[in-house]
Amino acid sequence: MKQLLIVAHVPSENTRVLRDAVLRGARNPDIDGVQTHALTPFEAGPKDVLAADAIVLGTTENLGYMSGALKDFFDRTYYPVLEEKQGLPYALYIRAGHDGTGTRRGVETIVTGLRWKEVQPPLICRGTYAPEFATQCEELGLAMAAGLEAGVF
Repeated sequence: MKQLLIVAHVPSENTRVLRDAVLRGARNPDIDGVQTHALTPFEAGPKDVLAADAIVLGTTENLGYMSGALKDFFDRTYYPVLEEKQGLPYALYIRAGHDGTGTRRGVETIVTGLRWKEVQPPLICRGTYAPEFATQCEELGLAMAAGLEAGVF
């Protein structure tokens, strides 16, 4: 059974809805070869990343950067996973009140150093919250789980 880890900062009801949508997509009944775990950045640590076959990162845009929670996750996990998880497939979604580019750039800088492999274009949910963000996040979760199950990455 392959392991998909979702590490998502969920400080509001809207961000919980997005995380739950990713989880719902990843746990689609048509996917049976992937086990999915969802943790906040404060709960997740090196052992969770080491056990993962792929990871979905979720963050809010905070002052043009990733959330402090996701940055803390990277600070605690970077060196313990650096050598063993090179090539880890990942996807990113951002809940951005503005354009999300600084947030995207910040995360991409860190995952480039980790040598993780982007397998989905970043999903940036920009502007005022809209219900279609949840649909897009569900599709992201499904695509990650299906790709992992099929051995595409």
